[in-house]
Amino acid sequence: MSLLRPRITHFILGSRWRKTYSTSIDADIRAHMLSEVKNAMKGKDTFTSTTLRSVLSEIYNADKAGDGKISSSAIVGILRKSIQRRSEASAMFMEASRPDLAEKEKRECELISKFLPSQLSEEESSSRIATKKAFGLVSREFYSQVDKSLVDSEFVRRQAKTLLNEHEQSS
Repeated sequence: MSLLRPRITHFILGSRWRKTYSTSIDADIRAHMLSEVKNAMKGKDTFTSTTLRSVLSEIYNADKAGDGKISSSAIVGILRKSIQRRSEASAMFMEASRPDLAEKEKRECELISKFLPSQLSEEESSSRIATKKAFGLVSREFYSQVDKSLVDSEFVRRQAKTLLNEHEQSS
């Protein structure tokens, strides 16, 4: 599986079309988010444009903090943290009897989650974990085969411990 696939983007420059090529996955996520921001701004959808601009702001801040552009898994991590923050805020707003603000936060979570890549299924994660013997080796080997942004790390840890306990009991 190649992580780099060409993507052609067309820009109108005066009366001519200009093609640009992008080969990185994070450029795809960034480009998709930027195009959605532009579409939202053209459609005067302030909710979508402000939400996506705030997430893009976090990505750009991470770019500036590091050495150049961050990787696609780091972008996915930022998206997941953003969703987690908003869901926690939604829960707090519900406790404070503010369902209108809680609903807004939930809508933001749904909007941001559209940009996340799909995670590996639990069966696929389990099958990759089942072949290893020790927990440290399991985690290291599993994450060498799978990008951390594609799986739920809590599920991987639980599954690895369960399989290791079963293995120890059968020995």
